[in-house]
Order: sequence, then structure tokens, then C-alpha cells
Amino acid sequence: MTTRKDRLRKLVKVQEQLKALHETRHATFLTTAAAAEAEARELVERFDADQSLAGLFPDLYHRRIANALVRQEANQESARQEAALIATATARTNMVERAYKDVRRRDERERSDRERLDLIAQKRAHE
Repeated sequence: MTTRKDRLRKLVKVQEQLKALHETRHATFLTTAAAAEAEARELVERFDADQSLAGLFPDLYHRRIANALVRQEANQESARQEAALIATATARTNMVERAYKDVRRRDERERSDRERLDLIAQKRAHE
């Protein structure tokens, strides 16, 4: 049977992995949003450039710009949601870490108390 300390140690590890997952997803959403913004900016620059095909296909350019801006906003919203999940995961991780440290300190204190009692008992046995 596993001890509470072992279970808490494993739970801390799982919580840290979950937090890392949310941090990675957050970074991915931010990167994707930045790429969509850059795409929209590039399309606008090409649209305004001389000898651009935008004059022939203005609807296509407008649609691609609008789609890039929609993707940017969607990814920014997803990044905001992941940021909230990171905060939750951080709070949970901290809570589990505190519980693990408390249990570990209590176990160490109990072990040292037992060792002292054993030393006292050995000393009395020799007397």
C-alpha cells in the first residue's frame, strides 16, 4: 500500500505536467495569433502595393484578411482561456506541494522522535 506521502509526490508531478501542458498550449495560441496578425498585415500591404493583383480580385483579398483577423482573435481568446487554466493549475500545484511538504516534515519529525526514543531506550538498557 502506498503512503500518503508517495501519493502526494506523484500528484505534485502530475500537477506540474498539467501546468506545463497549459503553458505550452498558451504559447502555441499566442504564436498562432501572431502569425495570423502578420498574415493580415502582409495582405493589407500587398493590397495597397502598386501592380498588385488586388485590383483583379479585391473580394479574395478582403476575405483572406478577414479570415486572418478572425483566426487571430480566436487564438487570442484561446490563449486567454489557457492563461486562466495556468493560474488554476498553479494554484493546485502549490496546494499539493504544501500538503506534500507538510507530510514529509511530519514523517521526518516522527522518524527523528522514534530514533531519539530508541537511543534513550538503549541507554537505559545499558544502565
